[in-house]
Formats: sequence, C-alpha cells, structure tokens
Amino acid sequence: MSQPRNAVSVRVPGSTSNCGAGFDTLGLALQIHNRVTLTRVDAVGALPVGPGDGRGQAMVETTAAAFFKAAGVAPFGFSYQISGDVPPARGLGSSVTVIGGVLGGLNALAGELLSRHQLVGIATAIEGHPDNAAAGILGGFCVARCAAATGVYVDTVRVELPAHLAFVATSPDVEMLTKESRGVLPATLSYFDAVKSINSSSYLVAALVSGDYERLRHAVSDFMHEPYRLPRIPGGRAAIEAGVAAGAYTGWLSGSGSTVLCVAPLAVAPAVAASMQAAFTAAGLTSTARVLASDNTGLVVE
Repeated sequence: MSQPRNAVSVRVPGSTSNCGAGFDTLGLALQIHNRVTLTRVDAVGALPVGPGDGRGQAMVETTAAAFFKAAGVAPFGFSYQISGDVPPARGLGSSVTVIGGVLGGLNALAGELLSRHQLVGIATAIEGHPDNAAAGILGGFCVARCAAATGVYVDTVRVELPAHLAFVATSPDVEMLTKESRGVLPATLSYFDAVKSINSSSYLVAALVSGDYERLRHAVSDFMHEPYRLPRIPGGRAAIEAGVAAGAYTGWLSGSGSTVLCVAPLAVAPAVAASMQAAFTAAGLTSTARVLASDNTGLVVE
C-alpha cells in the first residue's frame, strides 16, 4: 500500500488477442499505447467527468464502480482524459487500454490497494474474457485461465518476447465492434474443427515459449472464429497470405478485427507491411500498417 495521490497518468499497451485459435485465452501486448489521466474531484461519489462519447463514459463509469466495489473504498469523484495511438474498434485492445488505465489510475489514487492480478480479474469480468485484459495489464505474451464452471479469472502465464520478433499489424479503415463480431459466431463447432484448433493453438504457444520462431511458419490454422469473421473484412485473408508470402512466419485476425497481423523477423517486416497494405488496396480499402514489438511491461503508472 502507498500514499494516495491526487492525480495520475497511466500508460497501457494495446494488444492482439486470440493469436489464431487461442480464442478468449491468448493475448499479446504490443508497443502501441494509450494514456489515461485521472484527477480527483472534490465531490464524494460523483460520476466520472470526461470528454468521452456516451459509450466511453459508460465504460469508465462501469470500470470505476467495479474498482470501488473490489477495493472496498468509498467512491470518490474524478475527471479523466484519454489519449494515445491505439485505434478504437480495430481489434487492438483499445477497450482494455481504457479499462486498465482507469483501474490502474484509481488504484494509485486510492493508495495501491489492489495487485495487478486483481486488476486483471476486474478487467476480465468487465470484458467477459481475459486475453486482452491480461496482456494490457501484465504485458508480454499471456496465456490466461478462467475457472471452467464460473468463468472467473484465475491466473496468467506470461512470456517476454524479444524486440527482433516483429508483429506487423495492418488495419483497414473499417471498424469492427467486438459485440457485433461475436454475433456471427456459430453456437456449436464440429468435434474435428475443435481438435484442429486445439492443435494449432498448442503448437503456437510451444513455439513462442521455446523461442524457436522458425517453427511459427504456417503454424496458425483456426476453425473457431476466423472462418466466420475474416470474410466480413474485404482483403483480410488476402493480406495475411500476402504477408506470409513476403516472409512472415504466420498471421491471424487480431481480436475480432478489422486488423490482421503477421509475425515476422524484423528484417523483413517492412516488406511484409507493404505486401499486406497492397492486398487491402486491391480490395478497395486504405489501411495503416504498424511494425510493432512486444510490450513486455504492461500497465505503467507514471
């Protein structure tokens, strides 16, 4: 526990989730960030005051209520500002940058009452899944676990990844809301599709943990969500295939999209980015390509 503060700024990395077939389980923090600044307001129990739209304000209010309940402290008023480079509704964990930033900021303002583990648990409950929540708060490549019976967050195993492993995140100018994207998923999967997805996810984790990144080549084969989500993104599958043809190890749909991501040696990352953008251009979409490294730090209170 530390002394409460009156103002705080929190930096939170964006993230890519699922990483192919690791649906709602695998997350990887990236070196692209948002910053949330909180300042105490002298009004007991006042609502958060900020510049956000209705959706953003609701997210901040929900997060604040969850923090005060978990920390067991009387609610206090605060104002907030959100800035940074993580684009919204692009599958790069923007919602967790806000949720994590508010949680980390309120925790600092209250005197660091909760651990990072507890913050991930709160963020998971708000998000409904732990992949981005764990990555954004803890950093690195995260394999998160929830209790099978209740869905309550249990723990994360995290691995730090080197700067020479590049993640080329290419975002077409199309928004994809996670809630809407989940609506296209099937209610059931075939047994053999589930087996193939488990095989791919397990192999990907083993390759990243071992550090033998050559084994990532063509390693991702998902049958759980990409077959239903990727067709909604013109040029999405072609962009991944173009990146792999240009030298990337493998690629996947980042979260629910619209960003697609390729993993590549840093030396070929510019060529991979150009090829992915060309695929989107051919599909009639402009796009932004970012060559990123893993953020191994996670949430930082400044």
